[in-house]
Amino acid sequence: MRIERIPNEMLAARAALWIADRLWESIADRGSAHIAVSGGTTPAAMLAALAELRLPWDNVNVWQVDERVAPDGDPARNAGQLIPLRAAHLHPLPVTATDLAAAAAEYAAELTRACGGVLDVVHLGLGDDGHTASWPPGVNVGTDPDVAVTSEFRGHVRLTLTPPAVNRARAVMLLVAGGAKAAVLERFLAADRALPATLVRRDNLTVLADDDALANHRAPSS
Repeated sequence: MRIERIPNEMLAARAALWIADRLWESIADRGSAHIAVSGGTTPAAMLAALAELRLPWDNVNVWQVDERVAPDGDPARNAGQLIPLRAAHLHPLPVTATDLAAAAAEYAAELTRACGGVLDVVHLGLGDDGHTASWPPGVNVGTDPDVAVTSEFRGHVRLTLTPPAVNRARAVMLLVAGGAKAAVLERFLAADRALPATLVRRDNLTVLADDDALANHRAPSS
């Protein structure tokens, strides 16, 4: 696991560049890139910065890590954050389907067809309760298929990538901002297994966090 401490005002730009570097690498190696992004308030600035970068968007596939079950146009939905990215291939989670379990299985199958189920980049956030993606504390979101339907969590049923789908990714970034996340981030870095986010494997994980989020962290002495 790699930890980068970034000045608060530079976090979004640094995260966008981190993603862009990996998209370029994937396109150079395989001719296309597949990224899954999480929603919420923290990544909004990062996604806006990413949209401004010159990238070969025709070769980029953008997937969702998770999404709330809500109608199209509902402000609870995160899919609208994908549109500014200008990627030729957007893959919103099918949360308006009548049969959510069948829709989740088809999304997992689509991911397998597109990239063998191996994403190049996964962007995650960290909730103040230690969740990431839509893995609620104390709830097993499942391991098969790669996309699960959750029970109601913070007011919404959700579709989410499961831990195996995230952990097969070539690179994973955890983006954390603000002093309100300092305590939970420190628990995560200490591998507190009560936190769902610790289901993410650490050998290919980069934590990008601002000064406020890392206020409680002290790097080990050399």
